Amino acid sequence: MNALGLFTLGWATLAGGFSAVALARLSRRAPVAGAGSLPSVLLLRPVDAPTPQELDNLELPINYAGPLEQVVLSPYRPRLAEGVRWLPSDPVCPNRKVGHLLYALQTLDVRGRVVLAVDADVAVTGALVEGLASPLVAGAALSTAAPTPVGAVDAAGRAMAGLLRYTHHSFRALHAMSAGAQAVCGKALGLSPRAVEELVGLSDHIGEDLELAKRLHARGLDVALSPAPAWVPVANGTSWRVPLERFTRWMQVLASHRPGLYPTVPLLFTPTVPLVLLAAWLHEPAVWLAVAALVAVRTLLSLRLAALSRVPAEADSGHALTDWVQGELLLLAAFAASLTRQGRVTWRGHTYALEAGGRMSRVAPRWSGGPG
Repeated sequence: MNALGLFTLGWATLAGGFSAVALARLSRRAPVAGAGSLPSVLLLRPVDAPTPQELDNLELPINYAGPLEQVVLSPYRPRLAEGVRWLPSDPVCPNRKVGHLLYALQTLDVRGRVVLAVDADVAVTGALVEGLASPLVAGAALSTAAPTPVGAVDAAGRAMAGLLRYTHHSFRALHAMSAGAQAVCGKALGLSPRAVEELVGLSDHIGEDLELAKRLHARGLDVALSPAPAWVPVANGTSWRVPLERFTRWMQVLASHRPGLYPTVPLLFTPTVPLVLLAAWLHEPAVWLAVAALVAVRTLLSLRLAALSRVPAEADSGHALTDWVQGELLLLAAFAASLTRQGRVTWRGHTYALEAGGRMSRVAPRWSGGPG
């Protein structure tokens, strides 16, 4: 076997072992939380220019049995359900989401209440509210929920759903395999007073969730994963450019916040298709065996993640058998695109220079002059 064959065999073995460990950890029975009184919750929903789907999400009733106040933070008043409060907010900082939250926390009375921050593209349920609030009552510094795209029909939507639900990039898998600071998704967060203290310094950061988890970990504080997912209804009929741009930006954020983890994306998170192609090129039986084992364990992992992210209204779980491959290809394409975009990121229509730790500064557009 030549050097390329040995490299491919070692890569396949490493990736297969990584998946096997993740599968073993995810197969453990989750601890059952003890019953107790439900805390009073302040639910903050920051949004700037809501889509029709986000407006529908904001109108959904939340079947939380405890005291709950939902406050929408927006520059203008969107269409809201009865009982949902609007707080006018128009921050000027680069990370407007953090700006919305900090303004609300300075303005609203949070005494005796658990603070949750959930994006408008999440369809909030009572189970999600309880899943985010309970760990904070138990002493966690921060709680998060796994974003779970639902309702995907077209190829682009299914690839995004496959990535976030059935691959190692599922936040359930990331949480199980995190070394050091826990993986955190900012779409749905529970904020303790200590987390709020750290959030104050992140209004000029992109990827504030990653930086927040990193700072809390450095202080020996815990991050908990909600047993209930954050359901994200998917808008079908969108082009491939939408998820590709989204995850390319995520790769840029990862490179800024966790440069040591950035190279693991092609090595451990998206190796399957490249390894299959290498095995077909090499025609080595040992390589084929290792790659076949990798495909088998990744398929089992996708089925386990499908069971953990099951949505009651979805009857078909067969997508997990195929969509994980599309998800890996989507993330691999995003990683490749991010290689040529280091140092700058385009976000919410503006371009920012990206520094270590995700700090960003606005890049002024260059004027070409034109005819005078």
